[in-house]
Amino acid sequence: MSAEAAELRRILAARASENGSLTDPAWRAAVEAVRREVFLGGDVYQINGPRWEPVHRAEVGEEEWLRLAYSDTTWVTQVDGVGAADALGPLAGRPTSSSTLPSLVVRMLEVAGVRDGDKVLEVGTGTGYSTAILCHRLGEGNVTSVEYDAGLAKNAAEHLRAVGCSPTLVTGDGLQGYREGAEYDAVVATCAVRHIPHSWLWQVRDGGTITTTLSGWMTASGLIRLTLDDEGVATGRFTGDTISYMLARPHERPPRPTLVLRTGEARASRVDPGLFDDWTGHFVAQLAAPSAEFVTVADSVVLVDVATGSQTWTEPAGTGWTVHQSGPLRLWDQVEEALLTWQAAGSPDQKAFGMTVTAETQTVWLGDPDGPSWRLPM
Repeated sequence: MSAEAAELRRILAARASENGSLTDPAWRAAVEAVRREVFLGGDVYQINGPRWEPVHRAEVGEEEWLRLAYSDTTWVTQVDGVGAADALGPLAGRPTSSSTLPSLVVRMLEVAGVRDGDKVLEVGTGTGYSTAILCHRLGEGNVTSVEYDAGLAKNAAEHLRAVGCSPTLVTGDGLQGYREGAEYDAVVATCAVRHIPHSWLWQVRDGGTITTTLSGWMTASGLIRLTLDDEGVATGRFTGDTISYMLARPHERPPRPTLVLRTGEARASRVDPGLFDDWTGHFVAQLAAPSAEFVTVADSVVLVDVATGSQTWTEPAGTGWTVHQSGPLRLWDQVEEALLTWQAAGSPDQKAFGMTVTAETQTVWLGDPDGPSWRLPM
């Protein structure tokens, strides 16, 4: 089986190279060396309709398990805090941990520009697979990884020991970084954030980088690498990759009451709600209303602000759309204005956007730092 697994790793690395995710020979060597099946343990979830169905290694057999492990797929390992090994049957809920598809793991590391000798802080150990990839390239002494969930951290440590890796592993809030190991050449987050934690800025060296996905309660995402200058200001541009990660748990949206649509004040919308189907359009909408949650109900786009109870929803009206708004915030007004600004610029993809982070503010801008911009919640 070990020879078969080695061949599957070579095939996985070759495919990642073919699709452009993997260009650096050193990362390719890491993918070919690290045994991903070890990091999946013996149980994962796969989606089956609206529910997550546990898949057990003991039931599917070694040949099928290796096929699953070396497919370029994200395997969910935890749903609403319940590990696949502990699931008594299919679950409805939201994934809370996963083993990210290998091509995305190496894509993140290539975007980060990590090189031999770099000292890296990884935020989100998860199963430990990406940690092992880092260790293979950099050596375990240059890798620190922080995991929020104590159970996941314990499992990851076992997986890493099984493949002979002993990086610095920390159980705690990765948004606080790990001050004892600073300064770092790079921070790489395998979770998404609503804004850049100041701890990351303080713990990366001047000229170092922060690579993460910026996301929010509308679940839109953008991948960015920021570079810190000697004045403590971090800037960078989004890559345009259509990828997403789970939000860091402290940045997750709070629970909201059962949704009841209110009539509110109605008017004609100036933009097509279908823009939410566009990767960048959805991202722009989230920038404009960062505390709103996005829901779809039949043909309607629904936005609900958890803090204020403000609400907006759309419905078809002839050849256009009617929008209903209620509450202290006019959510659609905010979203509509941002989308019109984006359209006026030619509806570019995310590569046209950048970000500036200072001690006081964090803004995402269109075109250049002096162009249209939106402040992030901090």
